[in-house]
Amino acid sequence: MGFQIKKMSFSYGDNKVIDNVSLHIEPGRFYGIIGPNGCGKSTFLDLLSSHTKPAAGSVFFMGKDLAKYSKKALSRLIALVPQNFYINFSFTAREIVLMGRYPHIPKFSVPAQQDMEIIDDVMQKTETYQFKNRFITELSGGERQRVVFARALAQDTDVLILDEATSNFDINHSIRMLNLAARGVEKNGKTVITVLQDINLAAIFCEYLIFIKNGRIAAYGKTNEVLNANTIKSVFNVDAKVYQDSYSNSKQVVFKR
Repeated sequence: MGFQIKKMSFSYGDNKVIDNVSLHIEPGRFYGIIGPNGCGKSTFLDLLSSHTKPAAGSVFFMGKDLAKYSKKALSRLIALVPQNFYINFSFTAREIVLMGRYPHIPKFSVPAQQDMEIIDDVMQKTETYQFKNRFITELSGGERQRVVFARALAQDTDVLILDEATSNFDINHSIRMLNLAARGVEKNGKTVITVLQDINLAAIFCEYLIFIKNGRIAAYGKTNEVLNANTIKSVFNVDAKVYQDSYSNSKQVVFKR
């Protein structure tokens, strides 16, 4: 049943960041969220992951009010890779990734062999295994973000939410991480919801796009249907050419100076 969002609003003081949004996010799809800086994209994800509560309206997940889930129950269902990850404690990269298994480990128990096998497999796939014993505080921004991404994959949830999770990556690792997320959708029916600043990467990976402007849904639908010059103009106020690219097998966007 995915997410059913009904007339959801949220404000910071007098500043309404999310304004009366209603939307159905189906399970087993790859969604991209696109919009100008400060339009409410990150707040929208915080509301979907229950890190923030709506000031008005409601969010249902799998037919149940999101507010009714316990924190641990929800952590078995939804994983979030935040835009910024700050930690001042000297945990190793492997210890950080292991935290993704905590929702699955019974209280007062130690990680099982299967848990350790999962984190080692995820670290291999994300190319973080080579610095598994290094402290997270010693890693570069891109390396740290890959570890946080690996932690979310190790959490093995139905939904993976990415808040500009590739912003610190080079193009190689951006494609690698998004491919890992896409495989979860294609092979295991998982749902991925990601904020991306790169419209062309979004067009390659996302089956659906959600354009947000001033806290409202400006356009929503299948990528091939909503990604066009009119949408780009109305959301970003820039002229663009949108064309079907044979190499990427997706729509792509180009701009003029």
